[in-house]
Amino acid sequence: MSEATPTGPLTGDDNRVPATVEARLTALLERLVARPGIHHAMFGVLSGDGARHWSGAAGAAGPDGTPLRPDTPFFIASITKRFIATLVLQAHERGELDLDDPIVTHLPPAVTDGLHVIKGVDHTPAITIRHLLSHTSGLPDYWEKPRGGGTSLFRQLADGNDRSWSFDEMVAMVREEHAPHFPPQDLSADRQRARYSDTGFQLLIAIAEAATGRSFATLLSERILGPLGLDHTWLPDRLDPAGAVAAPSMVYAKDQPRELPGMLVAANDLFSTTADLLRFNQALLAGEPFDRWDTTEVLTERANLLRNMIPIRYGAGTMFFRVGRLNGPGRRPVTLVGHSGVTGTWLFHCPELDVHLAGTIDQVKGARVPFRLMARILRAWHG
Repeated sequence: MSEATPTGPLTGDDNRVPATVEARLTALLERLVARPGIHHAMFGVLSGDGARHWSGAAGAAGPDGTPLRPDTPFFIASITKRFIATLVLQAHERGELDLDDPIVTHLPPAVTDGLHVIKGVDHTPAITIRHLLSHTSGLPDYWEKPRGGGTSLFRQLADGNDRSWSFDEMVAMVREEHAPHFPPQDLSADRQRARYSDTGFQLLIAIAEAATGRSFATLLSERILGPLGLDHTWLPDRLDPAGAVAAPSMVYAKDQPRELPGMLVAANDLFSTTADLLRFNQALLAGEPFDRWDTTEVLTERANLLRNMIPIRYGAGTMFFRVGRLNGPGRRPVTLVGHSGVTGTWLFHCPELDVHLAGTIDQVKGARVPFRLMARILRAWHG
């Protein structure tokens, strides 16, 4: 059974929701951390106009028993892809790159040669930035199980075997240990084959750095975190938070804490808080990071079914998940648009209700939990 704080869930000091909603959300949080295999959890909810918001946390942040608070930072995992996509679209607006540029335009041959070979044909020159953003390149995910057997990188980390790797080592893993799944897709077609791949977003970071002449950390600071006032969001070992923050919560494998300092840096993923993530999501939906009003629409210009993450569809750095009528608030179907992470993190917007949701359960095998949980949060919010 998971451990909870002696005083039960802690809620935000400035929550602004009716008492009945407060009670439903708090009860949902209590039930969540009482589940076997869930050590702690936190989440926040924000109405589109910002008038109503709620945040809460329950459980211990780490083995020392420090209570998890609603403002405790956490590893956001692949929610970072929303930030990467934003930087790429900003660079596109500024003329530093074009979304239809072949990736060989921005990356050296040492990276691109022989990266995507099927039956002796190297398809790498056909891969564009837009392919990487939409997971339609066919490139394998370097986290996956290697061809010919062996243990996946994800399995190693879930077992507590920390690893660190460089960008060049990641490229070598993809080229030597994995095989492409399909050729780069025709993006003029109505639908494309899509398969989730962290490899593509690591390449996007390298492309953004090459096109702008700035590091990933500098781009984050100058173009997103600073302008949006995200003072409690940072990139480990390269970019410190602008404001004072508590120690981050720890990632767990059920009730076993996992010390993974090498992975946390090598993965190029951020730490943040629910408040910062909700602020970012609200700003992204409103187009604040961009110069043109229609740039945000690129994020949702397509919605292909991910072959390795059914029933999720994918746009450009954007997941789509449909909550059916039976599970939806008020017994009606709704859509969730945003991104989740493998450690059970989530950042989504429900357009039908105009509500933003963010949170984490900090579990290395928690990727599926947010999708069931968000439907329950929406029902508690909606009544």
